[in-house]
Formats: sequence, structure tokens, C-alpha cells
Amino acid sequence: MAEFIFTNSYLLLILPLLSFVIIVLWLAGKYQNPAELDKTLRCQNQINDSEETQKRADDFAKGPKIAGLAAILLATLNALYGLGLATAYYQHVLAQPEHYPNRTLVCFDLAWLNFSPGLTANMGIYLDPISVMMIVVITMISLLVNIYSIGYMKDDPAFDRFFALMSLFTFSMLGLVVSSNILQMFVFWELVGVSSYTLIGFWYEKPSAVAASKKAFIVTRFADAFFLIGILLVSFQAKSFDFLTLNLPETAALLNQSIVLGSVPVNLLTLATLLIFAGGWGKSAMFPLHIWLPDAMEGPTPVSSIIHSATMVVAGVFLTARMFPLFSEAVGTLAVVQFIGSFTAIFAAIIAITQRDIKRILAFSTLSQLGYMLFSLGVAKISLHGEMGPGLNSLGYSAAMYHVFTHAFFKCMLFLGAGALIHAVHSNDLMAMGGLKRLMPKTYWSLLAACLAIGGIFPFSGFWSKDAILLAALQSGHYVTFGVGLVTGGLTAFYMFRLFFLAFHGEARSELHDVHEDPWMTFSIVALTIPTLGAGLFEHFFAGEMVASGLAYADHLSHPLWLPVIASLVGISGIGLAWGFYGHGRTEKADEWRQWFGPVYQLVQNKFYIDEIYLFITHRIIFQGIGAPVKWFDRNIVDGAMNLCGRILQLGGKMVRLAQNGQLQFYLGVTVLGLAALLFLAS
Repeated sequence: MAEFIFTNSYLLLILPLLSFVIIVLWLAGKYQNPAELDKTLRCQNQINDSEETQKRADDFAKGPKIAGLAAILLATLNALYGLGLATAYYQHVLAQPEHYPNRTLVCFDLAWLNFSPGLTANMGIYLDPISVMMIVVITMISLLVNIYSIGYMKDDPAFDRFFALMSLFTFSMLGLVVSSNILQMFVFWELVGVSSYTLIGFWYEKPSAVAASKKAFIVTRFADAFFLIGILLVSFQAKSFDFLTLNLPETAALLNQSIVLGSVPVNLLTLATLLIFAGGWGKSAMFPLHIWLPDAMEGPTPVSSIIHSATMVVAGVFLTARMFPLFSEAVGTLAVVQFIGSFTAIFAAIIAITQRDIKRILAFSTLSQLGYMLFSLGVAKISLHGEMGPGLNSLGYSAAMYHVFTHAFFKCMLFLGAGALIHAVHSNDLMAMGGLKRLMPKTYWSLLAACLAIGGIFPFSGFWSKDAILLAALQSGHYVTFGVGLVTGGLTAFYMFRLFFLAFHGEARSELHDVHEDPWMTFSIVALTIPTLGAGLFEHFFAGEMVASGLAYADHLSHPLWLPVIASLVGISGIGLAWGFYGHGRTEKADEWRQWFGPVYQLVQNKFYIDEIYLFITHRIIFQGIGAPVKWFDRNIVDGAMNLCGRILQLGGKMVRLAQNGQLQFYLGVTVLGLAALLFLAS
């Protein structure tokens, strides 16, 4: 059975792709929108009577339902196959280290692109602990989000298009995590970008959605350009695109040389790894490339959920983990990873405290949690007296992957719960909510579990993964990063329970009509409480199995018993502070403090005006200061010179046309005058 599963592992990609093809090519053609049909018939001067229109309307009503059910059916098969693959991998690879010392399995490896006799890009399925973990996360979350979307998108006229794009997105994400080489990963990396572009701008009638999708696409493409350069640098030196080769110590030794750029000496290993990390920097929306992620909330809530919980924004963390053996040899790169991660974690948490849009609060929460994951990878390099030492702490790597796993489920639940709240009050504004505890009890208790998990409260899943990250930072000697992580944990508990209390407690702050819990939506929300509560059971598995192979790790590192207590107290303090300000759904006390902090609060609420700075740089400096003069030079000097040449030639043509008039007497006269002129000059 295991051999069959491994041999046919490509089905993981075929099933979501098949879902996309079925919905696009069959259902979209079979069930036409009656309004579009009526328009077509009128253009063809055909009569479309009311009976035909009604029949088409009835058929069209069936189409979306069938599209959703088809997507759920294939997503269910894919989730079952993913779980079967994970089980087979555990029993036949992890359980037999003597046969698989690196715990990797390439299920198939096909020749794809031949660049030169010594450099060929293959295409295959690469299984190791982190790719198998991501397969489980993506397939399970994709299934639950598809089920949720039946209820959330039921009244949307583009229902079938939504499920088609979601299937394409799932296909792209799975392709990214199982890629056997970095070029194959880059192809799926870009497919993820295209899929997210279409989903963020799904409601393209809204100018804000179009602007958000373009913003996400442009920012991530900017980062991806550096990623591609890094791929070319590393692969040219290693003569391979395969991860198994790129992560060898010999590859790091080959790249560990100085080159001169201009007059500046640069270490090639550091340069190449930083360029590769730049792709993850943009995709995971780390500061200062974070500006696209909050605006991406313009898409439907299920889109926000899967983008934030599965692979889209976690892709940067996954890329860093996938290339970690190479990155671990580049001390400067891991220092950058650690700094960017820790800064983004606390930066985003501070902004989240002041936001009113419920989805944007969760977006900044995601940024903060991604910062945790990245700085955990950075602190895997042990610091000695303030400098990076030669040793590695395996907990930094495994804790980051553990937090990817736990965060995926409770963040998915938070977004799905936010969507249920938005459906209830028809607004994203937190100040329009309140009093929903009694009306939405299942959502209330589920989101309570998710908020406790992300706040790092025992025994919920987030407690275990966050505690592991803080412990890794402390063990490795990165005390400033440890302090940042601890403070960020308190801020996270505060802003998440601010959201929770304002949404559910107190009196309703808007008129509530026919508020109920949709069964499709509620099923997914409640189902996600299981991993939110139980993922802590996998702590020892992640610590023991979820480590990068082939690296020398330090052992006998301290494990202070006071750390879980301090971390929990910080989280509880954040919850207590949120209760003091917002516990009964009231904001009077918070309003007093907001007025007292006036300018500082405005600065934070406006996200430190980073978006305005970008607009100033792009519009005033690049477009007006550089682009406008270049445009003027092109239009007036370059085009002017070409136009002058054209006019001169045109004038010459007119003169020739006057001379070539077909009159014989004119030709004889010119000939006589010419001979006279020659005689005169000769004399």
C-alpha cells in the first residue's frame, strides 16, 4: 500500500488541478448565467422568452451548487490521500532511519529542462518531514475552507469561479511544498502569486479590490526578481537545481568565496542566500515589504483564511527552512533573518492594537506570528558573547515548523470566525459588533479557544509552539530577541482579546437582523477547534523529527523551568489588560487613554504612515521626479530628433517631387543652367 501511495504521489497535484479543470471547462459552459445568455441572444436578434429565461435561471442556480460540491469531493479525496501519504511516510521512512538516514524520499524524478550538458532541471515529488507536514496542513485547511465557502459564498454570482480559483490555489501551494528542486519551486511560487492575485481581486467590481490585488502582485514580483537572481547564482556554482545538492556542505564551501562588486568585496554565499531570502521576505510580507498583506483583506474571507494559514504567506518561512543547511553556513544571512523576523513581530503587534477592521487586525496578527517563525529560524545559530558561534540549536528549526503547524489551524479558525461575524453584522468594523455571544454560541466558544491559543495560554496549541520558540532564543543566547518575543506574546494576547470582547460582549452596537450560524460555516469553525486544542500533543514529535538533516547540533542546552510560567503570566496579563479596557464590550476607558496618547495613537493607527511613504517615493520621487523628466526627454529630445529627421526627409522629398515633374523643357533648362555653371566654375 505504501509503495502505491509513494509511486502515485503526483495525485496530490492532479486532484486539485482536476477540480479546477472540471469547474472551468465543464460547469462554466454547462450552466450559463441567464443575464449573459439574454444579452447574447439579443445581440443575435433572437427572442428569449420568459419561460426560457426562467429555465436557464433554474439551471444556473444548480451550477454553483454542483461546482462547490465537486470541489469539496475532490478536496476530501486529496485530504485523505495526504493523510495516507503522511502515514506511509512515517511508517516507512521515519521509522527506518537505517534505510533513510536523511529522512528524504524523492518519489519520482523526471528530466524537465536541459540548460547545458552539466545543468539539467528535473521535476519530482520531494518528501521530507516539513513537506509532509505542509501536505497535511494544506489539504486539511483547503477542505475545511471549501466547506465553509458553500455557506459564505452562496449568494455570490461568481460562486463557481471562486471554487475554480481556490482549487488552482491549492494546486499551486502543494506544488510549491513538494518540489524537488529550486527551479520547480520557483514555477509554483509564481503560480501561487498569480492565484492569490486573482483571489484578492475576486470582487473586481470594487476599485479597492483591484488596487489591493495589483499591490500584492507588484510587491511580491519585486521580491521574486531577487529570488530568481539568487537561484541563478547558487545553481550556476553548484551545477544543480536539486535541493539535495544545494544543501550539501560542499555547495556552501564552493559559494564561500569573495567577489568584488564594483570596488566592494562581497561574500558570494551571503549574497546568494540573501537574494534567495528576499523572495521569502516579500512573500511572507516582512517589514518593509509588508504593505500588501493588510490590503489583501479586500478578497472574500475564505481567501484571507487560506492565504494566511496555509502556504501563501508561510512560503517565505518554508523557503528558509528548505534551504536552512545552506543558510546555516551564512552567518550574516541568519542574522538578517533573525532581525527582520523579530522587528516585524513586535512592529505588527503594536499596529494591531489600534485597528478597527477585524480582518486587518488578523492580518497584522499574521505578520507578527510570521515574525516569530522567522526569528526562530534565525536563533538556531547559537550566539557566543554577542556574536554568532559555530553551533546550531535544533530547537530553533523545529520550533519554527511547529509554530507553522499550530498557527495554520487557529489562524484559519480566526479568519473563518471573523467571516461569520461579518455575515452577522454586514460590516468589518469591530465597533459595529458586540452582543453576539448569545446569538452565535458555537462561534463564540470556538474563537475563544483560538484566541487562547494565539495568546500562548496553557494548554492550547499556541502555548507549546511559542514556548519552544522562546526557549530556542534563550538557549542560543539571543536575549534581545527573546525579550522581543516575550513582549510580543503579551501584546498578542491583548489585541486578540480586545477583538474578542468587542465582538461578542456587551450590547449590540448595530442593528442585528436574522443573525444565525450557518451550518456549512459553523462546521468548519468547530472542526478547527480539534487541532487548536490537541496540536500540543505533537510537541515531542516536532522536537525529535522536525529537524534539518545533515547538520551538527549542540546538545545539553539548558531548559529553565521558569520560562513556561513567565510566558503564561505575560499572556494572562495581556488578557487581563484587555478585560480592563474592553471586558464588557465598553470602550470608554480605552477612549480616555486614546485621547491621552493622541498623536502617538494616530501614528500607530495609521501604520506609521509606511503606505504614505511608499506613495511619496513612488509618485513624487520616481514618477514625478524621475519618470516625468525622462518622459519629457523621450517625447521632446529623442522623439523630437527623430521627428526632425523625418521632416527633413519629407522636405527633401517635396523638392525632388518638384524637380521630377515630367516637363521636358524644365529638364533642358536645368541641364543648360548646369552646363553654364560648370563652365563658369572651370574658367
